[in-house]
Order: sequence, then structure tokens, then C-alpha cells
Amino acid sequence: MKSQDIRATFLNFFKEKSHLIVPSAPMVTKDDPTLMFVNSGMAPFKEYFLGNGVPKKNRIADSQKCLRVSGKHNDLEEVGYDTYHHTLFEMLGNWSFGDYFREEAIAWAWELLTEVYKIDKDILYVTVFEGSDDDDNLEMDSDAYNIWKKLIPEDRILKGNKKDNFWEMGEQGPCGPCSEIHVDIRSAEEKAKVAGSSLINEDHPHVVEIWNLVFMQYNRKANGTLEELPNKHIDTGMGFERLCMVLQNVQSNYDTDIFKPIIREISTITNTKYGTNVKQDIATRVISDHVRAVAFSIADGQLPSNTGAGYVIRRILRRAVRYGFTFLDKKEPFIYRLVDVLSKKMGEAFPELKAQKQLIENVIKEEETSFLRTLDQGLVILDGIIASSKTKEISGEKVFELYDTFGFPVDLTALILSEKGYTLDEKGFQEHLQKQKNRSRAASETSTEDWTVLVDDITEEFIGYDSLQANVKLTRYRKVTSKKDGEMFQLVFNLTPFYPEGGGQAGDKGYLEDVHGNVIYILDTKKENNVIIHFTKNLPKDIKETFKAVVDDKQRHRTECNHTATHLLHQALREVLGTHVEQKGSAVHSKSLRFDFSHFSKLTVEELHEIENFVNRRIEGKLPLIEKRNIPMQEAIDDGAMALFGEKYGDTVRAIKFGKSIELCGGTHVKNTSDIWHFKIKSEGAVASGIRRIEAITNEAVKDFYFENNKSLLEIKDLLNNAKEPVKAVQKLQEANTSLQKQIEQLLRDKAQNLSDELKNKIQEINGVQFLATKVDLDQNGIKNLAFELGKEHQNAFLFFASSAAKDKAMLTCYISKELANERGYDAGKVVRELGKLIHGGGGGQNFFATAGGKNPGGIPKALDRAKEYLV
Repeated sequence: MKSQDIRATFLNFFKEKSHLIVPSAPMVTKDDPTLMFVNSGMAPFKEYFLGNGVPKKNRIADSQKCLRVSGKHNDLEEVGYDTYHHTLFEMLGNWSFGDYFREEAIAWAWELLTEVYKIDKDILYVTVFEGSDDDDNLEMDSDAYNIWKKLIPEDRILKGNKKDNFWEMGEQGPCGPCSEIHVDIRSAEEKAKVAGSSLINEDHPHVVEIWNLVFMQYNRKANGTLEELPNKHIDTGMGFERLCMVLQNVQSNYDTDIFKPIIREISTITNTKYGTNVKQDIATRVISDHVRAVAFSIADGQLPSNTGAGYVIRRILRRAVRYGFTFLDKKEPFIYRLVDVLSKKMGEAFPELKAQKQLIENVIKEEETSFLRTLDQGLVILDGIIASSKTKEISGEKVFELYDTFGFPVDLTALILSEKGYTLDEKGFQEHLQKQKNRSRAASETSTEDWTVLVDDITEEFIGYDSLQANVKLTRYRKVTSKKDGEMFQLVFNLTPFYPEGGGQAGDKGYLEDVHGNVIYILDTKKENNVIIHFTKNLPKDIKETFKAVVDDKQRHRTECNHTATHLLHQALREVLGTHVEQKGSAVHSKSLRFDFSHFSKLTVEELHEIENFVNRRIEGKLPLIEKRNIPMQEAIDDGAMALFGEKYGDTVRAIKFGKSIELCGGTHVKNTSDIWHFKIKSEGAVASGIRRIEAITNEAVKDFYFENNKSLLEIKDLLNNAKEPVKAVQKLQEANTSLQKQIEQLLRDKAQNLSDELKNKIQEINGVQFLATKVDLDQNGIKNLAFELGKEHQNAFLFFASSAAKDKAMLTCYISKELANERGYDAGKVVRELGKLIHGGGGGQNFFATAGGKNPGGIPKALDRAKEYLV
């Protein structure tokens, strides 16, 4: 059974059971601060489990793309070493929100596995929660046990502990006992030796969990206690890759048709054969897994970067590059070439892979190239560390610095040290790593109390499109404490004019005023699991009275100007550059805007002017806002609105139109483009391969910009003695500077000539070679001229110069007469590469002339002493 058919069969089965089939949500989360990525099938439905929203239907089924690489659910280090853990995986799930419960969930799971998929009942085991005698004091899940024993022999029903059979989404929130279904696909001989029941949850590669049925019936409070949920829910998750392994009768997820095409392509590119070398097999599995995770993330709009979710993606990709570099001997980019196979295999189920294929390839290739350069630099630095070490054990602190500053993998460091006969101070490295983790954890540690509910009202109405103030009632609040912000309160109202951060737009600020005129400032507004949360430093004195909530109208207006400008900018980019341009991210604040978009090259000055003029013409055109709220998604698309990959849309959407610019958008906007006043691009540059970024300003910020520029111009004119034509005056200064520079260069040449005369007397003859090794006070160009001047006058010259222009800069230069280099095999490049390690740097060149730069002038004396050793 092909993987496509396995997925379709699951969805059709639950469709027949009256479930609404929904597409996978984007893997990158937008309004859940507790998650960077969707890490389980239930994550996109948290708002329903928490009671913050109402699902379209009480029965839902889907195939959700998930990523597990950090936090509690972290499978990264297992990936590649075993055959059933993955970073990216599909979770097939069926959900009940207050509808059916244990009886149906168990019966349908058994029906699908044994009657539809035809899995042999004799290779299946199930587990149920055994209860706990800890503070929760939970009873055994006898309801699940009694249902299962009608379907399967009792010796195949195992009792599991809290770790395995009580599922919690986090430290707080809905949770409950679960019942896992495991499969034993070992050979008959192995089964005869060891009972499958003894291998459940023991990390056996062929006795694995394939489906988890969670019976959500409790809520975990901040103080650790449990309370019954008013409505009971079902949350199930079946590992798609593991299911395919079972149904395709293979012994590894990587032997399924999900991975085989990628593995074949890796083998072809690297000229290796999967299944013949353990280390190469691990590397192949790592790469085949990681390329999926990275490709899906980029398709969902998350580019690799140095922070947050972007750092996680960069870390995954670099792990793949490292395994290819170390075990498959790939020293050039190649992982990007696997995207074509991946998009062909999974593009039907996930069309974003096909639509974003070129972008994914470009980004991965650039990231590979960059990290391979990092590896090259790291190897040079590591050589310097080894050369300066007085013992055969390399300092853990030095290795940590290499890892932390340059991103050089510690396991690669250990491997290289081992090959060279050195060892790594593992304990010292781990100590420094733990200190860094502790610092990071302390900085981000947050304590969140339970919600104090004042009014049981889950419907919080947003009225901020039409009003900037309202009389509100506080419905619930909680206290949050962090090292960064100290003690804060999060407030929820029955209705609010405050726009929460989302869609790239910053959240509103403002204040809350009581009947006595007491004011509490709202410092930020965010959305969490469909709830609009207002951040304050204090609670109101009387939390039960009615308050006036007021949005900072000046800040909102500036933000609206910038947001509307991004829409006009998007239109301008597609008009000027072409319809290949797609939005890849944005940040809209009150002071400025940032817009990321797909494009293959740097924009010219003419293109930037044309784009700027395009936007300003629409501003001058006084285009009115035409807003359509709660219209069907398809109607908006038919009207010309663009849907962005990586965004989660409902059945109904809000369309924003200014002239011919039509976009799906939940943000706030000006009523007329003339309110923007003016649009000015401040910068344009690259974010990643194929991704450009424009930063711009509007309204008051443009006035400030021109005021500051004019002020700078007046200051420049003042320095130029109030020249009437400052541009021409600056040109004259540049010409004068060029003339002076030439004079300085002549003086340096004269200095080098004088030095040349002085150094002739210091040249020694050693084994028929005219040898000189000395430190000189010249720049790089002066040293080169000096070397070639002396080389002309002396046959068989071997000249080695060192210089130090600053405390942290050192330069080595080697000149060897061509006839000497050719006859005796001397190599100036080799000399500077090897001696460059002493100055913590490296370099190269030709066999007769080469240079090296470094950061350690203290190594110069040793380099000068050792230069003579090359005269053999």
C-alpha cells in the first residue's frame, strides 16, 4: 500500500464517521508563545481544548505536519541513529470536542487497524494507565481496560505508568490518561525467544507505538493540582511514517516509499550505497530526515536565522551538512538537490512544497555554502588551538569557544582531535555549556499563575476596527513573573478595541481608566490560543467595576500608515519586478515597516525609485479603504486577493482593498491612502538567497527623516565654509584626498626602498639560499613591493616577512624565487598556511608568493624562528 493511499484511507475512514477533514495547519506557530513549532497533532486545536474557541465541527480529522527538536518533545539527537524517530513527521489524528469519548475512540481505532488496514491482531498490544500514588492519586483507567478486553486478549493489555500513559500538553492545561497501541513486527524466531509484551516502550526498533489515544478529562492548574474538565475530549495521534513501515512490510521507516526516493538520490550524489556502512547509513538517514524538516519550514515561511525558530531550522540544516561533510565526504553544497525529489513525492499532499520549491532550494544552498565556509574557518582555528596546546588534552574552554562563537560542532572537533592523537577535555566543555544553558534559562524563565475567572465569558469581541475606546469588564486575569519583565499581569476583557500582535503588526498600547480617573497603562497586546491578552504592570483596584479602555491613537495611526504602506509596497514590487514576487514576512511598528519578499537579485537604484514613486502615487491618489469582513475565502480569492503560504485562514476572511491592491489581512489600516502622507525606502538588502528585505518609513517618520537629512546638510555646508554648491566642494575634497594618498604611497615606496637597502646587509646564505626572516613596519602592499624588489636583486631568494598593524592583527608574507621554488619544491603557500597557525589565522597563494593573516601578533617571533626550518 503506497503512502499516499495510506493517508487517504485514514482520512476517508473518519470522513465516513462524520468527521470534518481539515488540511494541516502551518508547522510554524503564530499565536502560541509556548511553542515555536507545532509538535503534536493537537497543537493547532489548543484553543478548543482550552475553551477559548468553538470548532467548526465537534468531530475533526487531519494529517498534521509536526516538528520535534526542542523542549520537552525533542527527538533530534535520536534521528539517524535509530530507524523510527524523526524531526519532521506526519501525525494522523481524529478529534472529538465534547462529543464521543473512550468507547468510540477505541472501537474505531481497532476497526481501522485490523479491518481496514488488515493488520494482524496478533502483532498488536495496547496499554492503559495503571493509576498513580503520587499527589494526583489517580485511579487506574479501568474504563479503557474494560473496553479493550472486548477486542483483544487480556495478556495483550498492559498497564503503563504516568510517564507513558498520562498525556499532558505542558506544565499547565488539559491532560488525561492515554491508551497506546503498539505493533510487534519482529520475525517469528525473535518472537519465540522474547515476548513482545516485555519490549513495549523499551525503544526496540521493531516493537513500536503507532497510535496514542488520549482521553482529555482533566485540567492541570498552575499549582500542580488537577480539576475535571466540564467537557471531555478525544485527542489521538498516529505516526504516519511508522504506520507505513508496518503496512509496507519493512523493518524501518527509512525503507518506506516516504524516504526511499530521497535516500536513492543521496546515494547517487555521494557515490555511496545505503546499507553497507554503518556511519554512512546514519548520515544518510540524518540528511533524508532533516531536508524534509527544513524544506517544510521554509515553505511555511520560516527562514533559517540566528534567533528563535529560525535558529532551530539553521541548527537542523547544519547537522545535516555536518554529517555529509564528515561521513559522506561532501565538501560542497548538495542537500538542496534533494528538494526536487521531495516535492515530487509529497507535493500532492502538501502543495506548498511545489509552489515554494525554487525558494527552498535557494535558501538551503546558501545556508550550506555559508556553513561549509564556517567549517573551513573552524578547521584553521582548531589547528591553531592544537599548535598552541602544551598537552595532548585540548582545553574544554577553547573547544566551547569554537562551538559557541563560530558554530563549530563539538563532535566534529572530537573526531579531528582523535585522528591527530589528541583528546578533548569533555568535562570542561560540558561545564561551560551548562553555564551558558543556565544563563539562557535564567533569562527566559517565566512563572505563570492560573487564570482567575471573574466572568465566565469565552467570547471576547474585538471592536478595534471601528473604535479606539470602549467600556469594558475584566473577565479574567493572571500574574506572570519573568526575569526580563519582572511581575506583569495579563488581562482579558469582554470586548476590546486593542489590536493584538499578529500578521506582522505590533500590538496596541494605551490605558485603562476607572470611574475615579485612576489609570493603568496597557504596555502591549498579544493573542494566545485565540484569546486577546493585555499586559499591565498592575491590577485595577476594583477588578469588578467597568473600565474605559483607550488605545493610544497616535501610535495606532502611525502603525496603520505603515501597515497600509506594506500592501501598496507589495503591489509595487509585483508591478515593477514581476509577479514572481511573494511576501515572505513583514514587521509593522509605529516607527517603521519591514517587508521581506522573494526576488533573485539586488534592486537597482532605478527600481527602488520606481517602487517608491509607485507607492507615493497611490498615496497622492487618495484611495479609500474598501473592507470586506467575514466573506468566504473563495470569494476573496476570486476577487483577486492573495493567500500567503504559512498563514492559517478560516472559512471566512477579511479582505482589504486600496485601488487594485487586494489582500487577506486581519490588521488595522488607514481609511484613505492620503493619511499616509509620504513613503520613503531607507534600505534594501538580502535576508537569504532569493529573499530581499525593504525597510521603509511613512508619515511623521518621513518628516523627521528629511529634517535630520537637512540638518546634516547644513552641518556639512558649515564645515565647507557655507559653500553654495556642497556637492562640488566635496568632490574637490575627494580629489585633494586622492592626490595626498598618492603622495603617501610614494613616501611609503621610498621608505620601502630605504628599508630594502638596509635589509640587504641582513640576508644570510644558507645551503645556497639567500635567506631573510624579519619583522617590518609596512602595510601589505609595501611588503609586497619590498619582497619583489629584493627578489629581483638576489637569486635563490627565500624571504619571510611579518608585520602587525594593530594589537589583534598579524600578517605573514613569503616570497621565494621562482627558479628556487620549481627546482627545490619550495612552496610559499605551504609556508604561510602552516606558520599562519601560530598567529591564529591562515592564508595561501602561489608557490613563489603567499600571504597569511591572523589575530595573534604574539605568534610572530615563533613564526620568524621557524621559517628557517623550510630550507632543506
